[in-house]
Amino acid sequence: MAKSLTLHVNGRDCKVSAEPDSMLLYALRDGLGLRGPKFGCGLAQCGACTVVLGGSAIRSCVTPVAAVGSTPITTLEGLGTLERPSPLQQAFIDEQAAQCGYCIGGMIMSAHALLGRKPEPTREDIKQALNGNLCRCGTHMRIVRAVERAAKAGSHT
Repeated sequence: MAKSLTLHVNGRDCKVSAEPDSMLLYALRDGLGLRGPKFGCGLAQCGACTVVLGGSAIRSCVTPVAAVGSTPITTLEGLGTLERPSPLQQAFIDEQAAQCGYCIGGMIMSAHALLGRKPEPTREDIKQALNGNLCRCGTHMRIVRAVERAAKAGSHT
């Protein structure tokens, strides 16, 4: 049975009607209309659904909405806008890191979590943080360069 739940998403409290054991991804996309997190595999293996929960990158396709509680959630929409992308989003634009773009939201959110805990990551740190995010287009090196660019700029959000 669906319940009215309050999620703290992108800096504000949002009411959503969802069954407590339903996945966070569905509450974000269907309940709140956020399109940053994507459905990819449904098995937490591709990273397209990645959001930041309390500072950590998580797979929203396998996270029950009831497990979130009041922990802050950040989605791609919480970083910047089309008119004013965040420095991290701008770095992805500058490096032309997206080809089809399906994975990029998850890549950016994983990078955002990494830079939040380690503002000056090594290339190996970046590769490790993005290891669970798959890109079928093969823009991996552009993605790594984008994260390096954002780290060098000193401000990723």
